[in-house]
Amino acid sequence: MASVSATTLSFEPCFKLSRRTSQAFCRTSSLGAVSVGWIRESFPSLRSSRFRIYAAPETVQKVCEIVRKQLALPPDSELTPETKFSALGADSLDTVEIVMTLEEEFGIGVEEESSENITTVQEAADLIDKLIQKKGGAD
Repeated sequence: MASVSATTLSFEPCFKLSRRTSQAFCRTSSLGAVSVGWIRESFPSLRSSRFRIYAAPETVQKVCEIVRKQLALPPDSELTPETKFSALGADSLDTVEIVMTLEEEFGIGVEEESSENITTVQEAADLIDKLIQKKGGAD
């Protein structure tokens, strides 16, 4: 909150009164008895990670096979859902090629914004299952 007089400008921090209701109040200096407040009642934040649905194991396995092939990794190389493409030596072009191969293999279309968020095998598999489910619901 800011208060202005002829010669000064002062700021006074707001403080939170309640964690559950997000009530906050601000007051100005003694130059004027002005206070501003608001109350925002809302539900607690739900984090999507708490309710995350993981992809089918078959999808994860297929993604691993495609990543091995695209990056010319040995067939016995160990890939887990948490494996990052960058840890395998993939650059951005490799990642684009992986996404294009996944699109062809699964018959889906991945939007550019979504493809930029794919950094691990699990993220790719989750997105694939989500798009397949969405595609199935559209039919």
